[in-house]
Amino acid sequence: MGPWHCLLLLTLLAGALRAQQQQFMEYVERRLTLLEERISQWHDQSSRYSTELRDFKNQVLGMLETAEKEREAMRSEAESAAVRVDRLEREVDYLETQNPAPPCVEVDETLMEKQVATAKQRKNEKYTKLTDCSDTIASVRAMKILKRFGSTSGLWTKDAAGNSEKIYVFDGTANDTVYVFPRMREFTLFSATRKAARIKLPYPWVGTGHLVYDGHLYYIRQQGPFQVIKFNLANKTVVDSSVFPAEEQIPVFGLSPFTYIEVAADEEGLWAIYATKEDEKNICLAKLDPTSLDIEQMWDTPCPRENAEGAFVVCGALHVVYNTRLPSRSRVQCVFDVSGTLAPEDASLVYFPKRYGSHSSMKYSPRERQIYAWDDGYQIIYRMEMKKKLEV
Repeated sequence: MGPWHCLLLLTLLAGALRAQQQQFMEYVERRLTLLEERISQWHDQSSRYSTELRDFKNQVLGMLETAEKEREAMRSEAESAAVRVDRLEREVDYLETQNPAPPCVEVDETLMEKQVATAKQRKNEKYTKLTDCSDTIASVRAMKILKRFGSTSGLWTKDAAGNSEKIYVFDGTANDTVYVFPRMREFTLFSATRKAARIKLPYPWVGTGHLVYDGHLYYIRQQGPFQVIKFNLANKTVVDSSVFPAEEQIPVFGLSPFTYIEVAADEEGLWAIYATKEDEKNICLAKLDPTSLDIEQMWDTPCPRENAEGAFVVCGALHVVYNTRLPSRSRVQCVFDVSGTLAPEDASLVYFPKRYGSHSSMKYSPRERQIYAWDDGYQIIYRMEMKKKLEV
């Protein structure tokens, strides 16, 4: 092969390579152009999606703002409805107390004189026990602080005779309303008052000596002479009332001047703890008939009123709790047993744990063997350790 032939062959090969290179560059350009178009399309779509998302976000925020306004309006309407319902409940309670009409509680001077004379005749008579209960308090086994509710003074309790788990609360020392909680759990909640029903009584109560017993509320009313009102909690009506047959009453506890009569319950039934000017230094005790509210027997006890802050009855024995003007540890320092089984000097000196201030009420539950106490606004449960009186 001559040189010309080689040159011709090289020329042909170079032309073919240039043609292939040109085709390859055109192909690459087409692919780049297509890729740029797709990137531009993706960019446009991304911008559109971003705009739509921003519009949707603004729409959702507007809907949420509208929903919040509607929720606030509904809450206001609900509160207004609750106020109206509460007003209607009070009106219904008032109508129920008017029909059937409550018994007349006007003070009959002649009847009161007869009751006082009868009570004096029964004073300090020998007591015949209704049960074989012979226990007394040995010590405070445990203390449980439930919460802080309401005023510094008040009363909380369960039904001392029934199996109901309801909690009854008297906030303060004078009012006409009782809070009722369905169970202990609802009472211990932070927003407890929202869970409570309210009973508006036909007559206002005074002091912290009230009691719930066998489905009835026994509470103290002051209108001239003190009256014990028996109120049926089921149908919200006054069942009976009685003028307490004691003359010239004074506060029963030296450290609780707002309480003139303390209605208490134990295994034997109902009791009334009180004091009069006739024996102003010491506390008196009376046995109450829960049905008729008659005084069955009365006793003068050796327990002094001075520095007493509360009292309760266990198995027919009055236990008086004492403290000091500057609150310290409360203690059962005087016990009076109406059956004579336990002499006052033989009773145990029972101390309560140090707490916040002084007790404004102490309610003994014979069913649970524990005390529901109100201490400077705190609600406390004391679980008691018991033993036989003869073992003291």
